[in-house]
Amino acid sequence: MNERQQARRPGGRSARVGAQVHQAVTDLISERGYGNFTVGEVAARAGVADSSIYRRWGSLETLLTDVALTRLNAQSPMPDTGSVAGDLRAYAAQVAREITGPDGPAVLHLAVALSSTGQQGLQAGDILRTERMRQLQSMLDRARDRGEPAPDALDVLDHILAPMYIRVLFGIVPLAPDYIDGLVDRLL
Repeated sequence: MNERQQARRPGGRSARVGAQVHQAVTDLISERGYGNFTVGEVAARAGVADSSIYRRWGSLETLLTDVALTRLNAQSPMPDTGSVAGDLRAYAAQVAREITGPDGPAVLHLAVALSSTGQQGLQAGDILRTERMRQLQSMLDRARDRGEPAPDALDVLDHILAPMYIRVLFGIVPLAPDYIDGLVDRLL
């Protein structure tokens, strides 16, 4: 096995460095907020050279986008319970746990901040929204394939995700199970 193949091995040094850098970003956002730290500070916190971060991610915005996407995707996989109501309830409960967990508010604040910034071409917020909508659409398409009527992905965003995000952003927590189920019930 050559050196390049070893670097891509799951659980290897590359994965550890990525996890350390992601955690450093999340910690810095929790402590200082978006836009109040540099690549050098992330590198120092993660125990890596800043050149490693630039080589792997290219820019702070790209790193921040990767952190948000990785956290959102890893913590909120699309459920497959066999019914659209079950899928939406399970998904909403996962998102609620994700955004109220130890790193959840920081990741949510990061996603919001990235949505209002950007560089040439596709903005980070566009990337985050596109990926989340793609995932939602796959869950809703599965329901339609089973013959169930399913809401539009934007309706899920408007009626389930947005109210939970707003509550967390404004410190109106916890997100009780009956509140979450009520959001799904009102949508369906």
